[in-house]
Amino acid sequence: MPKMKSHSGAAKRFKKTGSGKITRSKANKQHILTKKRTKTKRHMRLKDEVAAVDVPRVKRMLPAL
Repeated sequence: MPKMKSHSGAAKRFKKTGSGKITRSKANKQHILTKKRTKTKRHMRLKDEVAAVDVPRVKRMLPAL
């Protein structure tokens, strides 16, 4: 049987925490930041947990995770 490959786009976007949860970065932090409030940008620095309904999809894309 061939090797299971990770989805390379998903591998760059998702990480697993020590407790086994899957985290992601927040959206809207790449450009056009001058019009966004400092508080908004500060909150976008933090990682967020992947929604429970999306976890099976992420796990299917990342078999080694």
